[in-house]
Order: sequence, then structure tokens, then C-alpha cells
Amino acid sequence: MNVAIVALWLLLIGLLAEGVNRYTQAGTEIVRKVVHIGTGNVILFAWLLKIPMWVGVVASVFFSAIALLSYYVPILPSINGVGRKSLGTFFYAVSIGVLVAWFWTLNLPQFAAIGILVMTWGDGFAALVGQRFGRHPYWLWDMKKSWEGSLTMAAISFLVSLIILIATQGNLWQAWFISFVIAIVAATLEAFSKFGIDNLTVPIGSAAVGLFLSQFLFI
Repeated sequence: MNVAIVALWLLLIGLLAEGVNRYTQAGTEIVRKVVHIGTGNVILFAWLLKIPMWVGVVASVFFSAIALLSYYVPILPSINGVGRKSLGTFFYAVSIGVLVAWFWTLNLPQFAAIGILVMTWGDGFAALVGQRFGRHPYWLWDMKKSWEGSLTMAAISFLVSLIILIATQGNLWQAWFISFVIAIVAATLEAFSKFGIDNLTVPIGSAAVGLFLSQFLFI
């Protein structure tokens, strides 16, 4: 039953994305962000419904394979274009499997949730804000970024981390400090990443920093 709830959620996100793609003029980038933000929340279902680790890992492997194939065959035309340079969708699916395998084993699913939701909400809205409201650009190598997008990434990463840490550890100064550090790390990793690898580095880096600091600061 719990697995069926997760499957239903993913189906609804897929239908929503297809509807946006087919019946609006939003464009493929908006469709990708609908999928990006919507599917990432599956980690909350997996955590709260106590989905077994193997289910998450198998699903990650399956969707990673589909995502990789879609770069060569038009399986997901509204999300990935054939020959698209970014492997973000593939890295996205991989990161979920890695974090579920890691933190379910440790019985610390909250850090998997932090990593995935920082990527889901932070990276998703950073891109949208940067494209729509980015008036102060900066360059890293050949990549154009905006301060508005990067600050959005940091702010949402902070809020996501803080909400989860307060819910699991209590409203303590450690939760605020760890959330601040995660926000800086996540925004930095997002800014320096290219070819969509931020969908791997941001969630794993954010979760790892949260775990490391929590082990030393929470007694």
C-alpha cells in the first residue's frame, strides 16, 4: 500500500508535467522544473511511510537507466532532448538511490531528506528565479549565473534544512548553525557545477555536511 502511494504520486507528477507541456506555452524548462520539484518530494513519502531501502534503490536504478536512455532515444521528450548536454535527470535519479542506501542503512533518513529536498526546492527555484529575475549576473568559467538565483538557492536550502532539523532534533542553536552551513555549501556546489552534475553534488554534499556537523554538535 505504501509503495502504491509513492507510485501514485509519481504518476500524478508525470501527468501534471505532460499537461503543462501539452496545453500551455510554458516551455520545456518549466516542465523540467515541475518534474524536478514534484518528484523530489517522494523522499518525504519514503521517509514517513517507511518505504524499505531496497525499493528506493531499485527505483533509482530503473529511473537512472530510463533517464540515460532518454538522451539517445526520445522516451522523455518533454524533459530530456536527444543529445542534450546536461545529464541532470540521470544524476537526479542516481542521487536519490545513493542517499536512500546510505541513510536508510544508518537509520537517519532525515539527512537523505535534507539532501534531496535542498536539491529539489533550492536548485529548482534558483533556476526559475535566476532566469526570471536575474539582473545581477556573474560568470564562473563559461557559465553565466545570477546573484538572485544563488541567493534563492541558499535561502531555500537553509529553510529546508532548518525545518527538518528542528522537526527531528528540536529548535536548538545547532540546527540553525548546521542549516546555515548547508545553505552555503549547497549554493557553492550549485554555482560551480556544470552539465547537471549539481543534481549529484548538491544533495550528497548537503547531506554529508549535515551528518558530519550533527555528529559533533548534537550531544
